[in-house]
Amino acid sequence: MTYPITHIEGLGADEIKKLKSVRIRTTERLLEAAKSPKGRKLLADRTGIGENRLLDYANAADHLRIKGMGRGYVVLLRAVGVMTVRELKYRNPENLAHAMAEANAKRKLVQFLPSEKLIVRWVEQAKKLPLKITYR
Repeated sequence: MTYPITHIEGLGADEIKKLKSVRIRTTERLLEAAKSPKGRKLLADRTGIGENRLLDYANAADHLRIKGMGRGYVVLLRAVGVMTVRELKYRNPENLAHAMAEANAKRKLVQFLPSEKLIVRWVEQAKKLPLKITYR
């Protein structure tokens, strides 16, 4: 699924403006532009946004490719240490549900917790999705 880049948590107004200046307005375009180290370097040079921040945003955009994954759930997943789709596919849904419930109780990140059934679907989708982001 594709969303406006404003759906990525942590992107400031300045960064959104810089990305839009290079014609990146959607999560899909951001993911495509920042999927490789070479692409992140080029994008960093063109926007002035650090490569590590671009990688972080690309990983958030990658999470949004999963059906049923909204902005709040991406933040919640990242709060429990699931930073990439690659990591999600190896997680135990039951353990992940418990960790997400604990993190949300402490930090109040989302209004409604995802059901364990939904988390199972996320993990299954993560296993089927082609990997987009490369690190070397």
